[in-house]
Amino acid sequence: MTPPAPPARRASWFSWLLLLLGACGFAAVWVLLSLYTGRQNGWMAVLGALDIALMLRLGGWRPGFGRLLAGVLGTSAIVIAANWFITATQLGAMLGLPPWESAVRLGIHHAWILVQLANGVADLVWITVGLIAAALLSR
Repeated sequence: MTPPAPPARRASWFSWLLLLLGACGFAAVWVLLSLYTGRQNGWMAVLGALDIALMLRLGGWRPGFGRLLAGVLGTSAIVIAANWFITATQLGAMLGLPPWESAVRLGIHHAWILVQLANGVADLVWITVGLIAAALLSR
């Protein structure tokens, strides 16, 4: 006789907290690496996808479309936050502002133009590969 299957559970607050901390922590590492090297380091999107997939599994998320969507959205959040803060930090340094103050003052249109100028084709390819990896690893 086989034991009954455990009841399906939803993602708890701990699962959401783990996902948020994983995304914010990885975005911070990406920003620091970018400031150290002076490059955008688009390949970090693939590592970010691996990080988010691991956080989803550690958080006990059930396999399926919900976990896949959370993985892609988490990876997208990492990419957006990292590019935003890389831009804000570099711009803030020129204006004599701390990174957090520059990030608050940076407008969407200005950030979009600067991110387009900073990211090359290789970075865009790596970001796309990272989002695909997030979808495959998080399902």
